[in-house]
Amino acid sequence: MAFDLSKPQKLLRETAHATLAKACPLSRVREIMASETANDKSLWQMIADQGWIGLHLDENVGGLGLGLVELTVVAEEMGRACLPGPYLATTWAATLLAQLANSRSIALLQSISSGEHTATVALLDQDSGWDIEQVQIQLTPTQSGWQLTGHKVLVLDAEAAETILCVVRQESELAIALVSAKGSGLSLKKTRSLDATRTLYDVEFDGVSIAEHDIVAVGSQAHEALEYSMRVATLAACAEMLGAMQWIRETTLDYAKTRKQFDRTIGSYQAVQHQCADMLLMTESARAATYYAAWALSASAPDADKAVAIAKAYCSDVGREVAHRGVQVHGGIGFTWEHDIHLFFKRIKVCEFLFGDATWQREQIAKLILQVS
Repeated sequence: MAFDLSKPQKLLRETAHATLAKACPLSRVREIMASETANDKSLWQMIADQGWIGLHLDENVGGLGLGLVELTVVAEEMGRACLPGPYLATTWAATLLAQLANSRSIALLQSISSGEHTATVALLDQDSGWDIEQVQIQLTPTQSGWQLTGHKVLVLDAEAAETILCVVRQESELAIALVSAKGSGLSLKKTRSLDATRTLYDVEFDGVSIAEHDIVAVGSQAHEALEYSMRVATLAACAEMLGAMQWIRETTLDYAKTRKQFDRTIGSYQAVQHQCADMLLMTESARAATYYAAWALSASAPDADKAVAIAKAYCSDVGREVAHRGVQVHGGIGFTWEHDIHLFFKRIKVCEFLFGDATWQREQIAKLILQVS
């Protein structure tokens, strides 16, 4: 692998950084996160016009045909801007649909890539974890098709989505069903979340009718597509944490250079220098782990699954540490609502949980090493 971004990838990073700095400054982030869905349609359309929604998807479904390293570049800049809205949820859903590659999913993908349609994935049952095998909610047969009754929790940006890709059981096999988020029998309840820029919902299905053609994958196809899409979404979450770490590190360093106590800038004190040095080390190590995982997954390297799990475990651990140290160096102002550092702290904290925290990821690493099912 190359140990640096190519010229086109660097240009993509510069473009994403400049575009988000202009279109979504932190003052606008605060305005959007105060809304019910934390989603701004004009901002979402701008993201679609840039091609970022389908960045890693094939051109025949409206994507740019780029790779996962490019997706990581853009997701990092979104984390650095603390971008609100359903980008992570829609990226997960779009990746899942792209893996299915049937006429139903391709038509939906084209609409998603253009920004006309948003989607999310409902995976977690009420008492389940991030292990796909723990899904238990069942489809029941009816005379005209299927019916869905059950409860999904912590569904990303469900209120902003038109379609929910619901992970269910069809008899004993895993299946993926397309459900209209505005359909009859479906109700949403917003879950209190630490990160106001990313909404979470409980979704109740009460006799929701599912047509046969809305069951887009069953069995091994559903399992493989879901596993791959989760790895891509996990990678995007790592990149967002990396971008948030970068913002905290840069902002903290600038503060340490200008804030004075006892007629000296606090950055001249060795204890503060140690904090800043540790933040740099952790951020750059997280960058190496994340970009290696992006390359490994796009190149189908033998250790790709392990690399993604390592990146998520490491970013979850050090992201929290970088945020803690940033707040400590800022002192009292770092604990206030008025300072922006808490926005990034909360983004990191929620991303730490999504797709499995560090402890869960280390368990997956152990299974991969020992080849335990």
